Amino acid sequence: MDTRLNRRDWMKATGLVAGAWATGAVKASAAEAPGAGAAARAGQGSVVFQRTIPVRHEVDVFVAGGGPAGTAAAVAARSQGAKVYLAEGHSCLGGMGTAGRVPVFMQVSDGVNFLAGGFGKQVVERLAKEKGLRGPAHDIEALKRVYDAIVGESGAVFTFHTSLIGVEAEGGRISHVICAAPSGIFAVRAKVYVDATGNGDLAAWAGATFEKGGAAGQLMPGTLCSLWSDIDWKTWLESRPKGPQPDGHMLEKAFTDGVFTVRDEHLTGMHRLGETLGAGNIGHTFNVDATDEVSLTKALVAGRKSLKEYERYYREYLKGFEKTRLVATGSLLGVRETRRIMGDYVLCLADYKKRATFPDEIGRYAYSIDIHPLRPGKDTYVQHRKEFDNTFRYGKGESYGIPYRILTPRGMENLLVAGRCVSADVMVHGSIRVMPGCFITGQAAGMAAAMAGHQNLSVHRLDVKDLQRRLKDFGAFLPNA
Repeated sequence: MDTRLNRRDWMKATGLVAGAWATGAVKASAAEAPGAGAAARAGQGSVVFQRTIPVRHEVDVFVAGGGPAGTAAAVAARSQGAKVYLAEGHSCLGGMGTAGRVPVFMQVSDGVNFLAGGFGKQVVERLAKEKGLRGPAHDIEALKRVYDAIVGESGAVFTFHTSLIGVEAEGGRISHVICAAPSGIFAVRAKVYVDATGNGDLAAWAGATFEKGGAAGQLMPGTLCSLWSDIDWKTWLESRPKGPQPDGHMLEKAFTDGVFTVRDEHLTGMHRLGETLGAGNIGHTFNVDATDEVSLTKALVAGRKSLKEYERYYREYLKGFEKTRLVATGSLLGVRETRRIMGDYVLCLADYKKRATFPDEIGRYAYSIDIHPLRPGKDTYVQHRKEFDNTFRYGKGESYGIPYRILTPRGMENLLVAGRCVSADVMVHGSIRVMPGCFITGQAAGMAAAMAGHQNLSVHRLDVKDLQRRLKDFGAFLPNA
């Protein structure tokens, strides 16, 4: 069954302890951290760990996470004159598209209109100028520089290696968040907070209601994306068969030959990157929950091991890859699904099917519902192909509306969510989770956060017509506003 938690259940399950706040400093409880619940589950008891720490940043808008949604939120908030601080736990901005090595954005257009207008268009245009390698895959180093430049030029303050470890909230209002960095633990006080963590950590720890998985609670598998060398692209492009996954046309023989430990029918494949390089979206780590560090660790170990099997497959079974070698894997696992924070509205399959329009639209999107098979096997792969290629495929110029209400967590007054954790059912999540969708929800969340902070309003009481006007000025595609 679906996982649904409210604030009381979450605090009871994880043993959260409220901190006591002092002027200019915070007494923070490390029990806010995710490890607190894991220790208790392991039968190791619990401990109250308190420190008085400085409030290092006092801002209008705090953004947790510097992936595509977080960077868009920070830049959009700055465009409204807000003072912004963004904390990113990794070593670069961009999240899955950079540290995770996910090789492509997925569609930014419906075939007629550029849907990811605004921040997304800035990224795409600047990446085209920066990119130095041929092919459809991202030049990941160029993309890192693009994100650095756009956020830096906006005036938003951001730091890497800065992890969110705690949230202090009461009565639906967040007073502080706690971060850990190489210099130590510190607090941030903001008027409005934006959760762009992907996993919905900030919202969940603040007590927001969330869901995980579908009817059986199972989550989509992850993928450890990769970089490959010495590919003869001319030979491969001339010899590959037509079909939805040409890289997988020899999988059945490889399964028979015992090449793979896991029978995974779904092989998205290799994208060209330069003259002889390839960016791989290859293989799956099944049964991974990226909100659990034990599960995540097992998935990363399994992903690295499986890529040696794929190296053999490509070298021995596909033309043009006879000399290819695995060069690198992502420093983050490509995660497709964890928490979905429940908002004032849940974008659902019925909305997707009818190409819905909403009075509070903050964008429109068109990517097909892309739910990777939840377990290995031909039956689940056949279902995926049917849904992705036919059942849920849009025609040219078709799109669905994204309402502002999926960014506003129920019962939380000064919190917005953006990116992979927005309020959608498990089906529509399979569409909106990709990077252009994150650009759209991120810029709307950042702009709304700036407005709510300046006007001292609950995020639920914002003038959406005003938000839409500002988003259009920013470049957002809003034909119905």
